[in-house]
Amino acid sequence: MTRALRRPVFVAGLAITSALFAVALLSLAWTPFPPGRMNIVQKLKAPLESGLLGTDQFGRDVASMLMVGAWNSLSTSILAVLLGAGVGTAVGVVVAMRRGLLEIIVMRGCDIIFAVPPILSAMMLGAFIGSGRFTAIIAIGIFMVPVFARLAVSAALQIWTRDYVTAATGMGRRKGTITLVHVLPNISNQIIVQVTIQLGLAILTEAGLSFLGLGMPPPAPTWGRMLADSQTFLGQAPWLALMPGLAIALAVLGLNMLGDGLRDLLDPRDNS
Repeated sequence: MTRALRRPVFVAGLAITSALFAVALLSLAWTPFPPGRMNIVQKLKAPLESGLLGTDQFGRDVASMLMVGAWNSLSTSILAVLLGAGVGTAVGVVVAMRRGLLEIIVMRGCDIIFAVPPILSAMMLGAFIGSGRFTAIIAIGIFMVPVFARLAVSAALQIWTRDYVTAATGMGRRKGTITLVHVLPNISNQIIVQVTIQLGLAILTEAGLSFLGLGMPPPAPTWGRMLADSQTFLGQAPWLALMPGLAIALAVLGLNMLGDGLRDLLDPRDNS
């Protein structure tokens, strides 16, 4: 704990991320006003004039929408990253275990997936199953798979060269057993760090999908849709774009700082 507190990047990232999760969880039980309640009489009110952060073009409370949007954005992003991490890590450790033609096929498949941005994937999926939260999760998750697959392959191959793995192989242990007992536990730190970093990217991508109308359908508030809806009122009510924009920026910044701090903390070569 003392070692962690000596790292300002980690502490700042943890504080921002903790605050983000706290607000998201709080929105499940309480918001200043019902986020979907419209009051046209109070539309486009400035911050503190009506509510803490003002109101939108329908008179809805911006602070309440931001809180619920935090939960919607976080939950979608977390599910997408967990999907990508689970599939990608499983594929990566199997490839590292088998090598050969399987490695060539999987790596080329990763290149193909990297060539298709998640927004384009969501558009193609939306054409078949319709836009919505499920589409966003699948599209972002598919894009995350090669990230974790490549990381798992690289990290697992290093573990397979260690003496204790060589000894386990010499004792007749099956490769699957070695993977579960020795490889996965020793690459878990790198996977955890990558999950934290990719979560920031997932939030940014989810906001982009919502901005284009490919995320959660209305009336569910999302940061991306709040940005999209604010474009018409930039001159009249700039806070409508400023608030969700700041929320996205802070979320991505906090998660990236947390990921960088975790990477330093979990590095066995760093004893400072």
